[in-house]
Amino acid sequence: MTTQIWQYLDFLGVAIFAITGGLVAARLRQDFIAFLFFSVVTGMGGGTLRDLILDAPVFWVVNGDYLLVCAAAAVFMWFCAEWVEQWGQPLRWLDALGISAYTVMGAAKALDLGHPSTVAVLMGLSSATFGGITRDVIAGEPSALLQREIYLAAAFTGALIYVVLEIYTSQTLVAAICGSLGAFILRAGAIAYGWTLPSYKSKN
Repeated sequence: MTTQIWQYLDFLGVAIFAITGGLVAARLRQDFIAFLFFSVVTGMGGGTLRDLILDAPVFWVVNGDYLLVCAAAAVFMWFCAEWVEQWGQPLRWLDALGISAYTVMGAAKALDLGHPSTVAVLMGLSSATFGGITRDVIAGEPSALLQREIYLAAAFTGALIYVVLEIYTSQTLVAAICGSLGAFILRAGAIAYGWTLPSYKSKN
């Protein structure tokens, strides 16, 4: 997969997450500065954490276009939030799309920097979920992290699929598609059908 395609996917993942941040700001009836804040924190939170942990240049500092993407998402939601709300559970479905894109992006960057597969999977997981979790904590909203439905497991599975296929087949495009689909299918199942993993039950 060319660098340009990765760049487009990265912008797409940031844009989707930024839109969810703007959607939360709209639900809270915040002013436009708050829209910008939520869009930036949600859109770039996961990637920022990834780059800091990997000791890599923070992506939006290197390329300021990411800030423009978040700003555009904030403007879009300022005018179109009511329309987006008509989709039916838009926040959860947009989160699912963002997770499916960014779990692969996070894992791919770790591998490109020469880190081992275990680190790559962890970076895929954190990149895909940290922004959304931060958004919900700041907004005082119930986080999907604390729900029983599949959330972290979807990102973990997507990252694992991508890393395994990338390492053993070197078919980057196939690995990226399979990883993204794996994450999205699990998260979609959780949203649409309430899929869950077994929870801990104390024997006491």
